[in-house]
Amino acid sequence: MKKTVSVLLVAVLIFTFALPAFSWIDVNETKSQIPVIRISGDGEPLYDAQGNKIFHYRDIGKLVSGEGEANTDMYKSMAKTLLPAMLKGLAINDWDDLYAGLETEIGKIFADAVLNENGDVTNGSGLGQHRIDEMEHKRHNSQMGSKGYFACDDYWFRYDWRLDPLEIADDFNSYIKDIKASTGCDKVGIAATCLGTNVVMAYVSKYGVEDIQGIAVDGSVVGGAEILSEVVSAKFDISPPALMRVLRDVEGLGMFNMDDFITETIEMLVQTGVLEGIIGTTEKIFYDRLIEGATSAVALSTFYTWPNYWACVSSADYEDAKHCVFGEEGSEKRVKYAGLIAKIDNYDREVRSRIPELVQSIKDGGANFGVISKYGFQMIPNCESADLISDQFASVKYSSFGATTTTVYETFTDDYIAQREAEGKGKYISPDKHIDASTCLVPDSTWFIKGSSHSNWTCYEKKIMYDVATAEKQLTVDDFPFTQFMVYTTDTDTLVPMTEENCNTEYWDADPEIYKPATFLDKITVSARAFTQWFKIFITFISEKIRS
Repeated sequence: MKKTVSVLLVAVLIFTFALPAFSWIDVNETKSQIPVIRISGDGEPLYDAQGNKIFHYRDIGKLVSGEGEANTDMYKSMAKTLLPAMLKGLAINDWDDLYAGLETEIGKIFADAVLNENGDVTNGSGLGQHRIDEMEHKRHNSQMGSKGYFACDDYWFRYDWRLDPLEIADDFNSYIKDIKASTGCDKVGIAATCLGTNVVMAYVSKYGVEDIQGIAVDGSVVGGAEILSEVVSAKFDISPPALMRVLRDVEGLGMFNMDDFITETIEMLVQTGVLEGIIGTTEKIFYDRLIEGATSAVALSTFYTWPNYWACVSSADYEDAKHCVFGEEGSEKRVKYAGLIAKIDNYDREVRSRIPELVQSIKDGGANFGVISKYGFQMIPNCESADLISDQFASVKYSSFGATTTTVYETFTDDYIAQREAEGKGKYISPDKHIDASTCLVPDSTWFIKGSSHSNWTCYEKKIMYDVATAEKQLTVDDFPFTQFMVYTTDTDTLVPMTEENCNTEYWDADPEIYKPATFLDKITVSARAFTQWFKIFITFISEKIRS
């Protein structure tokens, strides 16, 4: 027995040394001889001219919950307007009243946050005054000292994230110039996340990298973000298995605890195809009739008067998205929103269509460039690409600037991997066989972290970003203790190199034999097994209720 225990202990020690765990890194102790400017996404609340908060993305959850008297009144108003319009549409196939009702009722919720037909602010809304004051203080008060600049110095660039990235880039350029002047530094570093990556690429397009030491991006949406891109281009789709995986994700992350019986009931409905049938029937009745009109009504009363959200639409979806939101060339909405369309077309021409060229210009200009792409979570299941490898909001293909990936249901074949190895590119294949980094724009300076979602910015990610942004040379994956493919564990806040043994971090299984049965007989077998399993849980559930 002692010998067995000893062998196990030795094995644990060997494994520990083989897989170093990078526990807490105080990124605030990271310092350099230049300041790092941080620019993030839409996490900043918006305020009206009187200083009242008018929008924050977290508030959407409160609206959906329906809690509170104001929300109750809102839903009553919606029902009064939309139900008769829906009945009229079903009766005579005339949906114009429904489209108008959607735009009016949903528009009430976002009335203070939407922009005008030119994509401009007209009501004085924007950043809170406290954020403006913070930025002004940073612009003109040097923190230069013999010890250099620490990450905790927080040179945040705050901005109204709704606006055109090319317009924001002008203020971003002024901010960079001011920070350089107040600190006496010749260069600054940039660490960008989410929507901030759109602004940075717009800045590079307009101003180049003369003032920049390095740019590091994390959770980039420059190439597109499917939850924004596909939904607004008539590729809206709800996949029952994807819905199940999202529920597993949020439960696993501790966002809320779902009763096991409810979870298993939904799982049974998914595996038996009942939920798919319900959704499919609804789509047959409504989808083709409503998708374009409803998309336009909802888009223009919510997020799609915001040019920076349009910047998250991929090249593949852009023209379809414009058609769905504004209609055909010469349509009434095309004329009304001509100013907004001119802005988003300009961004498409100057930034979106030039992404490879812009990345190359960063390198040619002598600045560093590094990318962090995260995954291991189900994309929000409202789009056709819901089964892609993603960080919940955007696929790895886009956030990594070009990695080749599988879906959640498959891995690279042995033949594919052998071919890559024969080409000398085997090192770019992730241990879980989902990602090939060799096709990235900067394959040797792109890190992949499994287990960290889009909205989670760990100390390890910040460490990589700050080091890349301030280094005197272009850093690669070989310059860090972090390997190209890492696994992050939320509960222990640790990061370890990914291996075939530790790479299955998802809170769900994507078994194609269950969720994508090949034949009708396979589907019947899966359904019977799922119903039998659920019936056992149902009996247990009823028994517990009776005893209690």
